[in-house]
Amino acid sequence: MNISNQLVLPCGATLPNRICKAAMTEGLADKFDQPTEALNRLYQTWSEGGAGLLISGNIMVDRRYLERAGNVVIEQGSDINLVKQWTQSATLNGNHFWAQISHPGRQCPRMVNLHPVSPSDVQLDMIGNFGKPTPLLETEIEQIIERFATTARIAKEGGFTGVQIHSAHGYLLSQFLSPITNKRSDIWGGSIENRARLLLAVVRAVRDAVGPAFPIAVKLNSSDFQKGGFSHEDSVKVARWLQEVGIDLLEVSGGTYEKTKFLTTEEEDDVRESTKHREAFFLEYAETMREAVGDLPLMVTGGFRTLEVMNEALEQNKTDMIGLGRPFCLVPDFPNKLLNNQTKSLPKPESRLVLGKGKLSGNSSNSLIRAINTQGQAGYFYYQIYRLAAGKLPKDNLGVFSSFYKHLSRDWYKSIARKLA
Repeated sequence: MNISNQLVLPCGATLPNRICKAAMTEGLADKFDQPTEALNRLYQTWSEGGAGLLISGNIMVDRRYLERAGNVVIEQGSDINLVKQWTQSATLNGNHFWAQISHPGRQCPRMVNLHPVSPSDVQLDMIGNFGKPTPLLETEIEQIIERFATTARIAKEGGFTGVQIHSAHGYLLSQFLSPITNKRSDIWGGSIENRARLLLAVVRAVRDAVGPAFPIAVKLNSSDFQKGGFSHEDSVKVARWLQEVGIDLLEVSGGTYEKTKFLTTEEEDDVRESTKHREAFFLEYAETMREAVGDLPLMVTGGFRTLEVMNEALEQNKTDMIGLGRPFCLVPDFPNKLLNNQTKSLPKPESRLVLGKGKLSGNSSNSLIRAINTQGQAGYFYYQIYRLAAGKLPKDNLGVFSSFYKHLSRDWYKSIARKLA
């Protein structure tokens, strides 16, 4: 078993190889939240790069609530022709292109909406960037389920070949799963069975909307890595239930905005040594998932950088798909190079994108530096995405602070343009 092998999903669809471009937020929609020529150009580049599966960044199910300005929104009234142009560009190489559909819940920035929603009124405290959320009424929860189904149906009509339901990284469905953000006492809160009720209802509604032969994936935290949060034991239970309701691929991830395991920097000192040695951040958690879900296809994303480790993980049946994100920003055709044995390792510039190196461990007074490191690294890769979308080559001489500034200023500009539209 290696990265060049096909993967047949439970629904019958076939992925041409085992390399996936995992979801990365692009910020390239227009001020009306529609796909653009920049997105078409970006995804054509990635399609030609050789990956068997591309997953879009956050596609929102409700334009009132975004993860950031520049998200695509697919809902009633969206321009289906613009969606079709995007999906046609993204599938030129015969690969799959799946829509990651999402609701941010409390992780909706103030610049987008001052009044986010969430299962409970637990506010996300990050430099004042997020408002205090309003707990959702039960009727509103039912409407959100319908919105996920509607977005999935329109995505299928627009040419996407599958959908991924985002239930990780502290977004709304993940907020319902976590006891930290879900303080409800009704049927949507309390036990893990109740906290998982919304996610399972969304999966069922999406399946009804797209039919039995259309791939449905779920992105699920292996753990929130927060005391009192969504635990790995809870995650394994939810994985079993997801298998029972008939998903086709489970992506194993982890962390939230407060504990960003999915954006780990070189200065994070609490990553297990065994995980560091094996490259992939969440591979050890996927092993216990495998025991729980048997032959349900799994994807592990985060940390893979060498062909040897990728093939070893596949050969040992620890994962069925190799998910990668940041390398696509710097070497967009690296899947072809790996598949043709033209390279055996991928770039990892994170080691130089760090402020205060060696001084951050355990010191809460350095939270601002940590925020700059995390957002600066993210901004560095966003900048490469913007260059690729403009038809330019990546540019590697950007520092962490300049990346941080470019990221914040661009998001501010996009938010203002959207408000004035």
